[in-house]
Amino acid sequence: MTENSKIFKGIVERRKSYRVFDPNYKISDEIIKSCLENAILSPNSSNMQLWEFYVISKPEDIQTVGKICLNQNGAKSASQIVIFVARPDKWKDRQKSIIAHLDTRYNDRTTKEAKKAYSYYIKVLPILFESSFLFIRNPIKRLISLYNGSKKPFYREVHSNDLQVVAHKSVALAAQTFMLSVSSEGLDCLPMEGLDSKRMKAFLKLPKGAKINMAVAVGKGLPEGIYGPRFRIPYNEVVFNV
Repeated sequence: MTENSKIFKGIVERRKSYRVFDPNYKISDEIIKSCLENAILSPNSSNMQLWEFYVISKPEDIQTVGKICLNQNGAKSASQIVIFVARPDKWKDRQKSIIAHLDTRYNDRTTKEAKKAYSYYIKVLPILFESSFLFIRNPIKRLISLYNGSKKPFYREVHSNDLQVVAHKSVALAAQTFMLSVSSEGLDCLPMEGLDSKRMKAFLKLPKGAKINMAVAVGKGLPEGIYGPRFRIPYNEVVFNV
């Protein structure tokens, strides 16, 4: 085991879900920013980065969000809370940003590599993400997927609901990177899916197309914030060598 892997293993093992934080401990905005900068580097589907992160730091707002998080002690006693949001509705904005990036990368769109990159973002992504006339598009996309899949391996998650799941998976990866970054700072966190997503969207003034992924409370965990010893299903019951 290398020194880096030992350090990383220590960070992973240190991370626990604390459900009570020291209410008098304040985390600097710089630390939260650094952890979110790491989160932005997370892998994500097609590099579309269909995510947004909302930092809650004012005490009165933390109390409001704590109520939205079903009055969880971890939320109400947190120093800061970050709301992780999936934004599949922003695919066109992200598409434009990626194409602009490709323009800086390729001087000539006619090369084989450039054609492949531009074709994917200009032609393929709109087919997957375009939401107009869903009652027509979803069945058609599924039929195309079924037909092509009967002949060769083919992408199956083409329904609009599938694409929301894809966005949520990318956001969850970012949330995990964020939490491990928090742990590396010697701090603690609590991921929370138990919340009122409708009220959270209203609090954040989010549009209909935005989807709440999770909230992560951050603070200095207290011993009583660990409700019991860590338990995981044994390795040989969940890992299979094929």
